[in-house]
Amino acid sequence: MKVTFEKYNPVWKEQFESIKKELEKSIGFLHPEIEHIGSTSVEGLSAKPIIDIMIGVKNETELDHIPLLLQGQDCIYYEKYNEEMPYRRFFIKLKDKPLSLDFPEIIHSGDEIPKELHNHELRIAHIHTILTSSEHWLRHIAFRDYLRSHSKVKEEYQQLKEKLSQMEWIDGNDYNDGKDPFIKREEQNALKWYSKK
Repeated sequence: MKVTFEKYNPVWKEQFESIKKELEKSIGFLHPEIEHIGSTSVEGLSAKPIIDIMIGVKNETELDHIPLLLQGQDCIYYEKYNEEMPYRRFFIKLKDKPLSLDFPEIIHSGDEIPKELHNHELRIAHIHTILTSSEHWLRHIAFRDYLRSHSKVKEEYQQLKEKLSQMEWIDGNDYNDGKDPFIKREEQNALKWYSKK
């Protein structure tokens, strides 16, 4: 598959704000921090038109409440990723309820991911829930702010993404692996820069 790649669109910011309001209705009583991350959050950067959202919670109990609170909405909970990333709870927000699209609401450990779910046109957002005290929260925020503040790094990332968008990938995870060396390198620079702010 080739990854859909679009020029920066100001609508992405509006989409994030709309989804944030929806999330606050379901989980607002936990007083989470909800941040727009990823390429759609960086003005001028091209991206897959899928909004990356990070929900920050205070403790592991709240981390495990989120899947129950988002159940029955337009989300699929990827429980199977908890083994690989126990610090995160990951969801895909679809254009309709999963059951309406003939998908399960939860993908459990050992489940095969339905092939049709790799169709990015069905997705509106990727939602990552992480503890605000974790290194993972910090690196996402630092990397986003670093790209927003460093035009040369943003341009280098843009060129890499343009190149990768022309290639064939097994799925979105495979495409992400292609970006990984750049991101790992620049995250280290971002963390150093962010710590001095």
